[in-house]
Amino acid sequence: MSAARRAAAAPPAAGISGAPALAARDVPGQALAARIVAWQRRHGRHDLPWQRTRDPYRIWLSEVMLQQTQVATVLPYYARFVARFPELHALAAAPLDEVLALWSGLGYYRRARLLHRCAQAVRDAHGGRFPHRAAQLAELPGIGRTTAAAIAVFAFGERAAILDGNVERVLTRALGFGADLALAPARRALWAQAEALLPQRGIRAYTQGLMDLGASVCLARRPRCEACPIAGACVAAAQGRAEDFPAKSRRLRRGQRTSGLLWLAQRDALWLVQRPAVGVWAGLWSLPDAESAAAWLARAQAWPGRGAALPVVEHALTHFDWRLEPLRWTLPARLPAAARRAIEADLPAGRWVARDDALALALPAPVRRLLGG
Repeated sequence: MSAARRAAAAPPAAGISGAPALAARDVPGQALAARIVAWQRRHGRHDLPWQRTRDPYRIWLSEVMLQQTQVATVLPYYARFVARFPELHALAAAPLDEVLALWSGLGYYRRARLLHRCAQAVRDAHGGRFPHRAAQLAELPGIGRTTAAAIAVFAFGERAAILDGNVERVLTRALGFGADLALAPARRALWAQAEALLPQRGIRAYTQGLMDLGASVCLARRPRCEACPIAGACVAAAQGRAEDFPAKSRRLRRGQRTSGLLWLAQRDALWLVQRPAVGVWAGLWSLPDAESAAAWLARAQAWPGRGAALPVVEHALTHFDWRLEPLRWTLPARLPAAARRAIEADLPAGRWVARDDALALALPAPVRRLLGG
């Protein structure tokens, strides 16, 4: 569509919301919600393990795991977590290292630390029972407005709006909401629109339906408008502008980083360090890092043994791409105690760990793969 045609097709300006009032649409809000409910009941997801319960603990666990993570990735982690921590008190009483070890590979490790803190807060401040209202849930560690609403909806049936990435995409397209969501007033306006659309009945199916539409139909690229139950009332679909929504002006520039990882081995043990409590991979166990593999190789020349550079690992994090250059250096099986102590003094503080024991620790995903776990 040409710029002139797109401008002619654009809806009239409507203040910060970027969309006309819903009552002015051909399909009123409650009818729109009814279509989503009906579609979800026929075509939505119904067999996920956290959908077969009203237990707020398990719903909360799934919602935290699903933040910025796909369902297929979450499923095995969820199963392992509920097997090890079947209820909140078990999670609250567990050592953080054990929680991080179970989370290892799922990414965004701050979620795991906040999960542990939240379990302890619910145990200590609420007698082990989750509050029933979204506003109270949002006061707990690691529970934002959307996660609080999802727990309140699915566990307790409260009429509350969610606005995760999938739902944001569905609503901005349906409403033709063109305001810049990088700006706080625009986000507040979209929240107000989301709350105005809430149905009087079927809140669980409606909420799940929005999530399912965003995950399977209203895709970020090449949306399947022909399969969408609200396509006939969707401003973006009518204008052929689905990929213009949601509008966000501030895009983070991805950074680039390079680090060398030292896999220092002797017999079946390797040297591991625990990363600082803040920053990337906070609190996890990892291989020592330096600015490059060449830096480790220069230092290792003074050590006995032999080394080899391993294939580079490209690891994408939220805000930067990380080039990891591993160097494996194997020390002789027999090494005088004084020589070993001298090598340890040249390393970041850590400890020797048998490889099988290392794989049971909370390791970053690329380190675990490197070690063959």
